[in-house]
Amino acid sequence: MNAPLVLLVDDEDELRRSTAQSLDLSGLKVRDFASAERALDFVSPGFHGVVVSDIRMPGMDGMTLMGRVREIDPDIPVILVTGHGDVQLAVKAMREGAYDFMEKPFTAQQLADMAGRAIDRRRLVLENRLLRAAAGKRDDIEARLPGRTQAMVDLRYQLRAVAGTDADVLIIGDTGTGKEVAARALHDLSSRATNPFVAINCAALPETLIESELFGHEAGAFPGAMRARYGKFEHSRGGTVLLDEIGSMPIDLQAKLLRVIQERSVTRLGSNEAVPLDVRFVATSKVDLEAEVAAGRFRPDLFYRLNVVTLRLPSLSARRDDIPLLFLQLVNEASARHRREAIDVPPQVIAAIARREWPGNVRELRNAADRFVLGLGATPTGDLPAANGEGKLADHVAEFERGVIAGALRAHRGSLKPVYESLGISRKTLYEKMQKYGLDKSDA
Repeated sequence: MNAPLVLLVDDEDELRRSTAQSLDLSGLKVRDFASAERALDFVSPGFHGVVVSDIRMPGMDGMTLMGRVREIDPDIPVILVTGHGDVQLAVKAMREGAYDFMEKPFTAQQLADMAGRAIDRRRLVLENRLLRAAAGKRDDIEARLPGRTQAMVDLRYQLRAVAGTDADVLIIGDTGTGKEVAARALHDLSSRATNPFVAINCAALPETLIESELFGHEAGAFPGAMRARYGKFEHSRGGTVLLDEIGSMPIDLQAKLLRVIQERSVTRLGSNEAVPLDVRFVATSKVDLEAEVAAGRFRPDLFYRLNVVTLRLPSLSARRDDIPLLFLQLVNEASARHRREAIDVPPQVIAAIARREWPGNVRELRNAADRFVLGLGATPTGDLPAANGEGKLADHVAEFERGVIAGALRAHRGSLKPVYESLGISRKTLYEKMQKYGLDKSDA
């Protein structure tokens, strides 16, 4: 297991540096950040350490940071540093999952002792996860990318096979299939897991700032560049760079990216000195990049450079048998996230969920699970029953009956005789109900 790490976040430069130095003298490995966004690059489900953050900061504050950390892994300890008048806020933070809080002013030894206890707790959590995995329990990749269909089994096998290498990876999949989840899993299973995971949304970067954001700049490189700044590529040294939706990157910038990937070095704007990069590149795309190459919108040399290993994430329509179990898992996660009691999902809801098309894939299904847990129905139009079970009994019974018949048709691949025999009804009754519910054996 890697050496534990303290991520220290505080926008006050002098206090942050002195605190980091004191923790370092206490024998703790520390990385300090002026903003919470930078610290999040180091947080992953495999993170071994503790997050220490000031509670009041411009931009993302400590409470928001804690929420983001808990979304990644609720067992990562977060210590919040509060001012004298923030005790009530600290109590609220404890209720929402903070490990502990430290009130200013504090001594370095007090914080070091608290961080040490948090690190010990985190170590036990990680060791228990390893023991459960060794005992044959579902491993972390199956929890992140669940599914029993062959497409998902093959995907997890390929992901494990390539994760331990430094090969660049291209991940292809429709919107909402979990491309970033797969990319984070690659990072967390690699030897780079304790170093930054820097996600770059190629579709969202403004063209006027994109080079400065990626490559960094020297002071005076352009009007307004008052001081030197390193870019996202330099920030990710030792870690993984995710180029999200790489197909959206402007064609002129693709040539510069190709050079970075080939030479594993970057030159800041306004400088002639190349900075070596030890990074792994993972790119994602929802469009067919080969078609983009043929259309002249994507450089073929960049495509072949990125396409060392390709992982293809299946859409939900390609793994329909996973939908019921996946929805149940997402409902459990939503219940925990919204602090609701565990909810039993009625069979008619599961049947309706399995029958419905999900063009937004797992992301859309997750939204449906959230709405269901909140009692709003599973779709924006409320055409599926909600968790509170409201609706006419006859509607629930009909929905359940339709789901049972549709499931039996799929199980027997549209062969009617085993369907009506297994359901204990006559052939005529089966025909009538199939007509009533708009079912066709050819669909199965």
